[in-house]
Amino acid sequence: MIKDKKPYTILVIEDNLGDFTIVEELLLDQIVKPTIFRAASFKETASLIASANIQFDVVLLDLSLPDSSGESLVTNITKLITHCPIIILTGFTDIEFSIKSIALGIADYLLKDDLTATMLYKSIIYTIQRKKAISELKESEKRYSDLFHASPQPMWVYNLETLLFVQVNNAAVQHYGYSETEFFNMTILDIWSDQELEKAIETGTNLRRPQSTIIKGNFKHQKKSGEVIDVEMSSSPLLISDKE
Repeated sequence: MIKDKKPYTILVIEDNLGDFTIVEELLLDQIVKPTIFRAASFKETASLIASANIQFDVVLLDLSLPDSSGESLVTNITKLITHCPIIILTGFTDIEFSIKSIALGIADYLLKDDLTATMLYKSIIYTIQRKKAISELKESEKRYSDLFHASPQPMWVYNLETLLFVQVNNAAVQHYGYSETEFFNMTILDIWSDQELEKAIETGTNLRRPQSTIIKGNFKHQKKSGEVIDVEMSSSPLLISDKE
């Protein structure tokens, strides 16, 4: 068997020394040289996090500690530790709570009685990679958001089915004269000039077609003030929160 040679730093929050020793042995079975820290209570965990400048790769959490347990423990731990995934290791079989713990921010829920070295290792690797992927996605979304709002060109995002605006950037607000709130109560057709109403409706119909990729053209829009302006517009589909 080839062991993982990556330098993992792991925090095991476990008050039972025997259980900690078993977890430690399972980790050493799959990982060459992990750096393993132990905390025996929530208070000790909080003190370790506050005093030591340690970047843990994963936290393994027992659900029953001397000073905290159950949902209260999960809630406090997820607030305390946000930079890495947390995996629950417990002797209690509670499917309902296991589901709830995931909703509270726990990455995985494993039963001590069923635990094997391979199972624990796979859970650690999966949760670390998932946390990394989520972080990269959030960073990508932040970059998109920054570019969107900082662009000097008026830009917007609208619902393909209803044509309602769902996002507008600062340049659009400044250029068209509508507030962000006003935009959100309008459809993209509402900014077209009355002179081009038929063209606007035709374009709106085209933009609802699933096969639409990129639509470009020159149009006449109307600002809130009533001023009619010539606009070169380019549009392409996005998928945000499962909505086109």
